[in-house]
Amino acid sequence: MSKAFASQADLEDKKVTFEQISPHAWAYTAEGDPNTGVVIGDDAVLVADTQATPAMAADVIRRIREVTDKPIKYVVLTHYHAVRVLGASAYRPQEIIASQDTYDLIVERGEADKASEIGRFPRLFRNVETVPPGLTWPTITFTGKMTLWLGKLEVQLLQLGRGHTKGDTVVWLPGERAMLSGDLVEFDATPYAGDAYFQDWPKTLDRIAALKPVALVPGRGAALKGEAQVAQGLAGTKAFVSDVWASVQAGAAAGKDLRAVYRETYAAMKAKYGHWVIFDHCMPFDVSRAYDEATQHADPRIWTAERDREMWAALEG
Repeated sequence: MSKAFASQADLEDKKVTFEQISPHAWAYTAEGDPNTGVVIGDDAVLVADTQATPAMAADVIRRIREVTDKPIKYVVLTHYHAVRVLGASAYRPQEIIASQDTYDLIVERGEADKASEIGRFPRLFRNVETVPPGLTWPTITFTGKMTLWLGKLEVQLLQLGRGHTKGDTVVWLPGERAMLSGDLVEFDATPYAGDAYFQDWPKTLDRIAALKPVALVPGRGAALKGEAQVAQGLAGTKAFVSDVWASVQAGAAAGKDLRAVYRETYAAMKAKYGHWVIFDHCMPFDVSRAYDEATQHADPRIWTAERDREMWAALEG
């Protein structure tokens, strides 16, 4: 029997946790659903990754208002994926900030990605009618590094390298070594790599590790508190990305077609990672992208709703 497409069978609501992980950083997590990171500064609030719809973002705002009445001044998009950005309007921020690379990806493939992701995640986009028409556009972009001051609190936005996408940004609080990583880091959750750079991602994770964070909000999974947990999250993400790449690269080098490589890689990864959330959702996309990178496409191809279905039928049908 073929598997249900992507996350269409995932309809069970998740338990939300909102917890403080450093003097100024908070984590909104939901049992493997997309996380939101929050920084509460001296005079304003910054939110990183907005949830999939304004209706879902309303719960984040409710949690923030339980601990502060400071204005939500900044929304940071750690990358361009619709499930992370389409809730932005609910916060009514003064500025929406993203890397220039993320802005360019929105221009190039934002509409296609929006249609693609809505088809993949019916539960997360259950209130999709609350999303304003069009796309979520940054009002400020940067390249490499940008520093914000929330009163006396220094907040750095850093591009440490390509990984989950080419535009990945982390939010770094150097004074307390706390980070909001977006989907560069996952914890007990399968990295989605459909837009990834497999050969770059491990090196980017090494640059995160070099900052020695002691608290981290991953893209999915529980908040990481303490050096040991952060190291575990970094190591797990790096191992998954490296293992997928090694398997796919070997299969491609042997001249095997995508379907054969997918079946071999899925079987090889299942025992070690199959218990992670969205494993079955991510694997066809991850292997497809790794196969592209190992053969003829240095940069990720655009996923459309039609391409999603064609790929799924070819690999899982």
